[in-house]
Amino acid sequence: MKTTRYLPLLLCLCMSDALAGTPIQLQHAASAAARISVSNIAGSVNVIAWDRNEVQVGGELGEGAKPLAITGDNDHLVIKVEPNGGSGWFNFGGDSRMAPTTLELHVPRASSMDVNVISAPLVIDGLAGGRIKINTVSGNARINARTPSLDVDSVSGGIEFSGHAEQASLQTVSGEILAPALGGQARLQTISGRVQASGGPWQKFSLSTVSGNVQLAGGLTAGGTVDVDSMSGDVQLRLPADTSANLHASSFSGDLRSDFGTPTKPEHGPGSSLDAHLGAGNGKIRIETFSGDLRLRKQD
Repeated sequence: MKTTRYLPLLLCLCMSDALAGTPIQLQHAASAAARISVSNIAGSVNVIAWDRNEVQVGGELGEGAKPLAITGDNDHLVIKVEPNGGSGWFNFGGDSRMAPTTLELHVPRASSMDVNVISAPLVIDGLAGGRIKINTVSGNARINARTPSLDVDSVSGGIEFSGHAEQASLQTVSGEILAPALGGQARLQTISGRVQASGGPWQKFSLSTVSGNVQLAGGLTAGGTVDVDSMSGDVQLRLPADTSANLHASSFSGDLRSDFGTPTKPEHGPGSSLDAHLGAGNGKIRIETFSGDLRLRKQD
């Protein structure tokens, strides 16, 4: 019969439908400044702020995941993707049988977010007022928000932040850090990722890197401190011409150049250093590299 030639195609279509993800349509009332916790193992997470006291979740639930629900109360809501048959979020035996889940969230604008993802890129857009804490293993994190506190810990994913964070802690192993809007206090750490950051005026700023190149620009508050350590990455710091601070800069074997004084070199051996009194000397700047080049420039 002719129908037999179409049987394999029909079976494939049926299997495709069976393996397709389940559409997500969930909503829950929330307070204007609710804390919202989100966990996803694989797929993606997109969070968009809106002016409603409600959390809405769309997207597609991956095959092999437990039915999704919003749990908690209006002040603290939890959205957690878990594998069927798994007793915990890190039950990788169950995770291997679970297809990626896409989460599309709308949350109150002043919400605080606590997000944990493994192989899921994350986007947060439009939040204003709440705290943001993110843990990611391999997905990139892009955050556009105004927040009093931003804490991002990433293994191999990059961190891209825009908006403003009065306090920020950004850590990554191999991903780059792009943060042009840092506030008064910031701590940045990376192993091999590139860092490009600016903002301030800084009350307290610290950065450490092993091999990632660094570009920084910003000023200090009265009595503020800037502390930068690099092993082999090059460092460039741009400061306002009217900076008030005691400056110490040194490189063991890299090249040091400065618009804020003339570096000195030892009589024997490599390296150079610079100690300068800028303005009234109200702050403190310390920058040290081992083999990376160091540039201190005046902002235009």
